[in-house]
Amino acid sequence: MSSTNASPTPIEIEKRILILRGQRVMIDSDLAALYGVQTKRLNEQVKRNASRFPSDFMFVLNAVEKDEVVANCDHLAKLKFSKTLPFAFTEHGAIQAANVLASPQAIEMGIYVVRAFIKMREILVSNSEFLHRLNELESKTDLLELQHETFAHNTRIQLRQLIETLRELSVQPEQVKKRSIGFVNNEQSTK
Repeated sequence: MSSTNASPTPIEIEKRILILRGQRVMIDSDLAALYGVQTKRLNEQVKRNASRFPSDFMFVLNAVEKDEVVANCDHLAKLKFSKTLPFAFTEHGAIQAANVLASPQAIEMGIYVVRAFIKMREILVSNSEFLHRLNELESKTDLLELQHETFAHNTRIQLRQLIETLRELSVQPEQVKKRSIGFVNNEQSTK
């Protein structure tokens, strides 16, 4: 990330936004770095102001989530050796963290963090038409697969019927009594 004097780019902040439990969040160590404080200090302020951080603003990662974050985010590798479970802050939690820290850098960076969350939301909204069309395509593909299975099943049945008909035609008919050709006299036929 850029130095503390220079403002981070939205891309630098967006790289720090993760999806956990179906929500976009930032890990406490990333927020602390942006706000120019140690993670320990950020977490102390959060604990002192616990009433400002309801569960939809912040939550503690469980061990599995922590391992997943460490495995997928190179910059969070140091968490692997930490015994404590990190906090994850939603957009509103990130704003609240900036407010409880109340330092000029935290307030300034809080604005950048909010803008990064907003930009991500705008990208998702602008892609909603794409996602809608992708879902339609997926539905049509599923329907085609279903129709193909039905078609294939019907084709197999028709092929079996054709094979059976061909077999029946290839079997020699029983010898039929041959009748003599010509005019038959009724007196001769009764004899």
